[in-house]
Amino acid sequence: MNDVPFSEPITLKLQSVGERKVASSWEAIECMKHWPDRARGRNWRAAYRACRDALDGWRTAREARTPGLLVTGR
Repeated sequence: MNDVPFSEPITLKLQSVGERKVASSWEAIECMKHWPDRARGRNWRAAYRACRDALDGWRTAREARTPGLLVTGR
C-alpha cells in the first residue's frame, strides 16, 4: 500500500484538535478515525472508502480527495 498525495490539501475540523490540513489519503484516514461516531454519516463513509480505495490503487488521488471535500465542506 502506497500513500496517495492530494494535489491540494483538505482542511478537516476535528473537535479534539481543531483544524488539521491533510495532504494525502493516509493522513485523511488517520484523521477520520478520530471523527465522533455521531458524525459518521454517509459522506464520512464515502470519504473513508475513497481514501482506502486510493491506497489500494483502485482510485486516483483526485477521486479520493473529492468525497473528503463533502465531509469537510471545504
